[in-house]
Amino acid sequence: MPERRDKHGPRLDDEIGHETQGMVRGNHPTRVEEFRETEAFSDDGPWDPTAAAGDPREGAPPGMTPGDVEGRSNLARMLTGVRWPARPGDLVEHVNRAAAPDGAVAALETLPDREYENLADVAEELGYGRETRRF
Repeated sequence: MPERRDKHGPRLDDEIGHETQGMVRGNHPTRVEEFRETEAFSDDGPWDPTAAAGDPREGAPPGMTPGDVEGRSNLARMLTGVRWPARPGDLVEHVNRAAAPDGAVAALETLPDREYENLADVAEELGYGRETRRF
């Protein structure tokens, strides 16, 4: 089949060929802005929330259960904006200003009086577990 270079004219076809040369030859993204890149394609079907779960620990890092992940996530939402390190009194004061549920305030009030370096320290003290390795 002959090469079709007559769509735009020889000069414009050469210019377009030069602009797309990186996409044709390179094995890397060709755009500076990541949001302009096309997303990866998956052959998997759509997610069915009513289907039986394959692995009960799916979505949870090693050392944690899915319940731990959910609890830690809720704790992180409540403690957004806390200045670390923080003491239990600071954490209770912060969640009271955010109108957190009473159960959450009560859980934070049971924390031993020491300085907590970050959210992971608080979550571990509350029994949510800690990841055994990071990805």
